[in-house]
Amino acid sequence: MKLKSLGTALTTAALMATALTGAVATAGTASAATKPDCSSSLVNVKPKESVNLRSEPKKGATALGVWGKGKPGGVCFGDRKPVTGGSYTACGKTSDKWYFGGPNSTEVEGWVPATCLPISG
Repeated sequence: MKLKSLGTALTTAALMATALTGAVATAGTASAATKPDCSSSLVNVKPKESVNLRSEPKKGATALGVWGKGKPGGVCFGDRKPVTGGSYTACGKTSDKWYFGGPNSTEVEGWVPATCLPISG
């Protein structure tokens, strides 16, 4: 039981560090993908479907939150290209391209399947 509480505390601390510093933190031995160049961003992006915000650009990564269908948000757009990660099928398409971002209403950010965002990159 104490180990479960410690894991929860470490995860909470990592998420708080992410919100405070803008950097992706790691909890325990779990690895997290590096946050991409966010020197510029694309705003008012609205997902075609509700999508999980992931800790890494792969479908098996930890879900950090949900970005609801049609809810405005933003994505990092420093190099104007999505990141290549794990393969997935989402929003009716199969791809391995991911963007980093999230909804405007929360401080939760994460990796989102590119096929679910109306972005050409």
